[in-house]
Amino acid sequence: MLLLALDTATPAVTVALHDGTGTLAASDETDARRHGELLLPAVDRVLTAAGRGLAEVTDLVVGTGPGPYTGLRVGLATAAALGAARGLPVHGLCTLDGIAWATGLSEPFVVATDARRKEVYWARYADARTRVEGPAVDRPADIADRVAGLPAVGAGALLYPDAFSGVRADLPQHASAGALAGLAATLLAAGEPLQPPVPRYLRRPDARVPAGYKAVTRP
Repeated sequence: MLLLALDTATPAVTVALHDGTGTLAASDETDARRHGELLLPAVDRVLTAAGRGLAEVTDLVVGTGPGPYTGLRVGLATAAALGAARGLPVHGLCTLDGIAWATGLSEPFVVATDARRKEVYWARYADARTRVEGPAVDRPADIADRVAGLPAVGAGALLYPDAFSGVRADLPQHASAGALAGLAATLLAAGEPLQPPVPRYLRRPDARVPAGYKAVTRP
């Protein structure tokens, strides 16, 4: 097994290569505006660092969000293109599940990432592997009672400390492809099915066709 994992659902552009027992190489850059520019060079860099070629990869794993439309689709489109070109299976995993896995927590907690528009993408977990609620998108104040008293992980929790009282700044804020690959390897080894690589947008994209514009036509 040789998993190539990538995620662009958060400001992190993250890629990792995993052999089923551990991460061989990883790249993590944070730039919310350059996902498309940074992702493929990161893939090449990770493969080179591990001394492996794309022809050796057996599976692709991609974070399915939730995340902003523009960034999220970069990772999904790249994984789909690589899978089609090499004839590889492409597996999807919830990005919040990857962040949860990276915490290593064995107690209930919540993961929240920045959804913009003064909202968060969030999910609640019984432990690092078990999601019990979500993912969903909400205003922090609207879910404050539901997450009260729980440790809170992620950039969304850090942004809204009034709603997330148990913020853990020492734990991951953004997605990590290494954690995503580790979770995928664990699930595959246990014979548990992974998800299809279908995006979790949860709401409409920010960019929309303007209303009331005048069409330009030739006379």
